[in-house]
Amino acid sequence: MRRRLGSVRARATLGTTLVVAVALLAAGTAVLLSLWTNLSGQAGTQAERTAREVAAELAAGQPYRELSLDDDDRPVQVVTEDGTLVAVSEHLERISGTGTDAVRPATVPAAAPGGDGDRDTDDDDSAGASALEPGEIADDPSYSDGSATVDGESGDYRFAAVEVETEDRGTLTVYAGAPLSTERTAVRTALTVMLIGFPLLLAVVAGVTWLMTRRALRPVEGIRREMAAITASADLARRVPEPDTHDEVARLARTTNETLAALEAAVERQRRFVADASHELRSPIASLRTQLEVGAAHPELLDVPGAVEDTVRLQHLAADLLLLARLDAGERPADTRVDLAALTRDEAAGRVRVTVDAEPAEVSGSRGQLRRVLANLLDNAQRHARETVTVTVRREGGLAVVAVADDGDGVPEADRERVFERFVRLDAARSRDDGGAGLGLAIARDVALRHGGTLTVRATPEGGALFELRLPSV
Repeated sequence: MRRRLGSVRARATLGTTLVVAVALLAAGTAVLLSLWTNLSGQAGTQAERTAREVAAELAAGQPYRELSLDDDDRPVQVVTEDGTLVAVSEHLERISGTGTDAVRPATVPAAAPGGDGDRDTDDDDSAGASALEPGEIADDPSYSDGSATVDGESGDYRFAAVEVETEDRGTLTVYAGAPLSTERTAVRTALTVMLIGFPLLLAVVAGVTWLMTRRALRPVEGIRREMAAITASADLARRVPEPDTHDEVARLARTTNETLAALEAAVERQRRFVADASHELRSPIASLRTQLEVGAAHPELLDVPGAVEDTVRLQHLAADLLLLARLDAGERPADTRVDLAALTRDEAAGRVRVTVDAEPAEVSGSRGQLRRVLANLLDNAQRHARETVTVTVRREGGLAVVAVADDGDGVPEADRERVFERFVRLDAARSRDDGGAGLGLAIARDVALRHGGTLTVRATPEGGALFELRLPSV
């Protein structure tokens, strides 16, 4: 169970369902409040209409006993300023939420001519205190909620209170109620529909999200299975399936395959490197062993210069392999200011057939590694030159350029990239002793790249080889 809840599909389904549930809860609450407010407002309007009808009769001087109070569904009370109930609708048994709980009108004196005789206008001192003129009905009613029992049936009501000023009875307040049963029924119905519909809707949302997420993540599962198979088999030639879409999963699959291709190339390069290094080491080691075995058996036949030469070759090869290993490991060059012109003159000093034309050009990097680059380029040029090697150092914009040219046969255009591969010899007939291990140009390019530069080869106008080292100047 914990594993299922930990999956992306389960979390996406749960998260979506929770968000929809919160949204539905908020929307449902808003709908119920709006529905109740609107329906209560309608009930208040109905109650106000009834109260104003009765108030209009009172303003016209209608006696209490002749008021239109016979609506069984609308309880009505008429109350004086001192809270005395003087008229009430028929069949009203109980009421609350109005100005008085009385349901039986108080006994009033006999009516005077033109009225009910409830009040002698000569003795009424409060009429003058009213803000209403005789016969006028207040514009702003007040509302309250309460309950009432009419003809044995109890219910909740919305009451409206309307004041009216009469000629002979002072200020009267008419309380009229409208039942809220319809409104409450509507709200309960809406709530029932929500309680039934919302869980069903959430179930549909969860199901659809689960299926859609499953469909969307199916390619990811395919990628995972294939990666697990590649890990188990160690077969880097395999590739994960790429869905025929343009979404994030397709980009993930393409990036994964690109990573696998780069990893396969790196492993293959490392395998070739180990095989070539072993092959290159085997020859001088075998030669050195043979010479030592012969010297041990016949000291007079020991070729000491040859043994020293093989030992030096082994030393140089080991140094080259160690430098390549450090470069492959991502070793960052030192941050030292190096004058390429001075470094080139130092490296060319003592070499025959080498001319140097250099202007000051400073770069940032490792003096030792840059010296190795210059040495490898000069060794390569001297090995292939017929007569002379020309070295120039100049500045081009923000770059320092070192050009090493020879007057040899040059490098065929088809091999101008291959020449920088490790253990590559373009002249297959050339002996190992004359040509080295084929690591010099590979080391030179790797060092150039680590210093943020480039190393390329092209032909000179005379047909020889021109190697150009370009590094950012400081």
